[in-house]
Amino acid sequence: MYSTTARCASACCWTPRHWGFTDDSGAETGLDVELAKLMAKDLNAELELVPLTGQSRIPSLLSGKVDLLIAAAGATPERAQMVMFSQPYAAVTLGVYGAADAPTFDAPGDLEGARVAVAKGSTLDTWLTDNAPGIQLSRFEDTPAAIAAFLAGQVDYFAENSAIALKVGQDNPGHDVALAFQIRQSPAHAAVAQGEQNFLNWINTFLFFHRMSGDLGDLQETFFGERQELPNL
Repeated sequence: MYSTTARCASACCWTPRHWGFTDDSGAETGLDVELAKLMAKDLNAELELVPLTGQSRIPSLLSGKVDLLIAAAGATPERAQMVMFSQPYAAVTLGVYGAADAPTFDAPGDLEGARVAVAKGSTLDTWLTDNAPGIQLSRFEDTPAAIAAFLAGQVDYFAENSAIALKVGQDNPGHDVALAFQIRQSPAHAAVAQGEQNFLNWINTFLFFHRMSGDLGDLQETFFGERQELPNL
């Protein structure tokens, strides 16, 4: 257990006003950051935040650069061979998003002919390619480019997660964005190195306590605009 200093990874992603960002006063905040602060307080530990890119999250935990990963990590069987995941603390919805008055879809096959922007090589690109025959995918180098294509009217929809969709609507008045087709929920988990079972047990107790007290729901509402119903791991 980390009673002196807890080195915690924080998310560094395109959705700055949700997982982690620097506010106008220069302070670090966001759901991941505030959760890490709360955890350090309960541990009676000094918090050291270590910003990481998506690709460096798990390698940094495995190398001992950080003690704990709170960086919107998704749990998969492959990753679980390397690290241990907590119960989820937040979730986003992966899907296809469009204007609030755009047609919606009930099944992957219904997307045939739909013009959708997506970040090339992303999970959403792969899923739509494999499961939505006939969809008209426009692939872009990154998420901002895909969003720009949607806002410019080059496509009718974009494929992303609900946090990014929320940000698009907030940053672009007059562009009300809504979910047109849901692919799946994507929970975010904290992670520790293999063998840290006692620490993992503490984290799960921490998450349970603050979910029951309402603190976790307050953070979700602050940064995602809603209190979330989370699945169990």
